[in-house]
Parts: sequence; C-alpha cells; structure tokens
Amino acid sequence: MAIKGTDIVKKLPEGGKKNCRECGLPTCFAFAMKLASGGIAIDKCPYISPEVRIELEDALSPPIKPVTIGAGANILTVGDEQVLYRHEKTFIHQPGMAVLISDDEPAEAVDAKIKKLKELQFHWVGKVLKADMLALRHASGDRSAYAALVKKVLPVTDCPLMLISDDTEVLLDAHRLCADRKPLLYPVTAQNLGKIIGSVKNRPAVVAVKAAGVESLVPLTSRLKEAGLEDILLDPGSRNLQSAIRDQTLIRRSALKQVFRPLGYPTVAFPCFMTGDRQREILLASTFIIKYAGIIVLSDIDEHSLLPLLVQRLNIYTDPRIPMSMEEKVYPINNPDASSPVLITTNWALTYFIVSSEIESSKVPSWLCVKEAGGLGVLTAWAAGKFSGDNIAPFIKKCSIESKVNHRRLIIPGKVARIRHELTEALPDWDIIVGPREANEIPSYLPDLVKSWKN
Repeated sequence: MAIKGTDIVKKLPEGGKKNCRECGLPTCFAFAMKLASGGIAIDKCPYISPEVRIELEDALSPPIKPVTIGAGANILTVGDEQVLYRHEKTFIHQPGMAVLISDDEPAEAVDAKIKKLKELQFHWVGKVLKADMLALRHASGDRSAYAALVKKVLPVTDCPLMLISDDTEVLLDAHRLCADRKPLLYPVTAQNLGKIIGSVKNRPAVVAVKAAGVESLVPLTSRLKEAGLEDILLDPGSRNLQSAIRDQTLIRRSALKQVFRPLGYPTVAFPCFMTGDRQREILLASTFIIKYAGIIVLSDIDEHSLLPLLVQRLNIYTDPRIPMSMEEKVYPINNPDASSPVLITTNWALTYFIVSSEIESSKVPSWLCVKEAGGLGVLTAWAAGKFSGDNIAPFIKKCSIESKVNHRRLIIPGKVARIRHELTEALPDWDIIVGPREANEIPSYLPDLVKSWKN
C-alpha cells in the first residue's frame, strides 16, 4: 500500500509541527497530505533530512517502476501499473510488441521484417495501431554479422531497439553503436552483471535481467539498484505457458500487494522462444497481453496475426471508466459535396462506426456531424442532457457544416425525435428531419430521401 499522509507528517521536521510555510502550504500536515497524493514535490520542504528524503522517495515511488526505452519522439514506456485487474481501476502502459530479427537471417527476410514494422499500421476507433520495436538477436556466432545488422537497422528506423546476445562483449559492442537510442540490453545475468553495470553507467540503456526463476531475480535487481541503475525489466526464464502465467502473476502480486521493491519492475516475455508453431506463438502473446508482460517479442508479424493482438491490447488497456470516443467534428463519407445530406450522432466510438459503416453501405455521399457527448450513445447522451437542442445547435453553428453544404437539412436519430422541436427553435434556418430509429435502416433510407429531394 502507498504511504499515507498521516504517516508522512510524523517524519517531517519537528514531528510535523514546524509549520514554516516555506513550501507554500499553511501547515506540515497539508504538505504531507499533498505529498502523499503526488500534488507536490518533496524538494519543496527544505528541512527534510537526507535520510528521511531517501526513505520518503522510496515509499512514494510507484510499486512498478515506469521504464522508458528509446530516445526522441519515438519512445516506449512500460510499467507504472497500479492494479492486478483492469476493472479495479485501469491498466496504464500497453505492452510493447517487438519483432525479432536474427543476424543469421537472409537479407531479404531482414528487409521484409523492417518493412512490415514500418508499414503494418491499422486505423481503429480513431487510433493507429502498430508494433513498437525491433529485437535484434545475435544468433550467428559472428560478431561482425551482428554489428552489421545493428548498423543496417539504425538509419532506416527510429523505433526503440532491444539488443539480444549471450556474448556480453558482443552485446556491449552493439550498445556502443546505438547508445544514443537508449536500447534495451538482454540478457543481464549473474555471470555478466558486473560488466553490464560498468558499461551502462557510462552510456544510457535499459537492462533486462534474466534468471532461472522469480527468486533468482531478486539479488540481481538489488545489486543493480545499489549501483544506481533502475531502468530494469524482468525475465524469470519461464518458457512454457503454465510457468509463465505463474511467474508473471507472482511478480505483479509481489510488487503491488507486498510492495516488494526488488520485483517492482515491468517484465519481458518471449513467445518467440517458447514454440516453433506460429499459431501457438500468437496465442501465447495474447496471454501475455493479459498477464502481465511489459514487452512481448514475436518471431514475425503479418496483418492477420498482428491486428487481433493489437486490438486485444487496445481493449485491455483502455480505461474502463472512460468510454472510447471520437473527435467532435464533421466527417465526410463517400466523398460528399455541397448537396449531400447531413446527419448527426454522438461521439461514442461504437455509435460512430456503426452509423458511418451504414452510411457507406448506402453509397450516398454524406456529411456525418459527430457531437461531443462524453462518449455516450444517443439515448444515454440525451438522458444525460448532452444531446439536446440546446447543445446541438451551437455545435452546428461552429462546426463549419454550414459552409460545406448549400442546403439546410439536418437528419437526427429517430430515437431522439422529441428534440426536433427544440432544434427547430434553436436552428430556425434548418429543416430538422427525423431519421431512422436503427442504424441498419440507413442504407435504404438515405437513397430514397435524396431521391425525394431531387423530385
């Protein structure tokens, strides 16, 4: 459990009774409460001793440390999770999907994987879904071949990189080539820990610790933390489904429920090393999205396997407290012109995609006005007072639809026909038309409506 403000105040100067107000707050108790909620920095109190500062910083840090891989605009942040189950609150940072490239693969295969990473992007509920990073593996035994692979990748993509080699010297040589990209180094083990610490202290990197079991991770992460290195990922070494779920769950529970700091880091999972069957690999990856990997490494990607994983990831990591919604604006469908009909609906993503797809099916060029309604459906938004004449009218006036069409006809959803009179009063220049009650009636409704206008 996170430290409470009532516990913090006891550690402040004079037992929380100094009340100097130099932090900008009237009392030490107010400072402690705000510090506990993350509303103020610990540095605002100039009188906290170094020992207490260290203690409080540790107590206030997230139970699972956020870790950022990469540099510049294209970075990947994992960790910082707060709950075991998304319905308790929400999951925060989606797991990174990495594509494995080995230095013993043919050049054509390497080029194909890089191309797929860059081009396989899917537009979904107003978002762009794609894989996140490349995992470069030293498998040939040839040091120069691995260096050549790293050099080949660097200029053609700015995505985050994971460097994989059991040869520590090869791993560190590759790190030197791309240290400015803050790559992820794997594996860090009991055998090479000293060399890794010495190198990473001088060049930025994230390290992924590998051990034979969860318990064996603890001394490795503890030593890294003592050396001042806390950008860490964990691999407990599990390579079958049963042990993987067990280990991932144990790590998450230890970090969140026991606040056990040596396991308070995101994890990395390798379905690519767990099976040679592509279909089974995708199923394993799907499991790791739920339980609880920070990075998932795949042997390859294609549109048929990647899209389902990305949609699942989006669904799991969408805040269940906040409906998925679309941007409030006018959406052109089927290349409309100035004479095309104008429809309106709410910005709940499901409503938008159902309505827009039915309009597309009608083959009628149309304008779809999407009104901000808190991500609610039409009836719910009306009941909540977010889809009524009073708030639709200002939206119609400001959304630029009046400059896009040469008529003044607005089609409203049939289920909220009762707002027609409100809109007629609020938009006297517009003819308010009550449309179908159900979206699946649109493909037959729109052509007949447009035909009647022409007659």
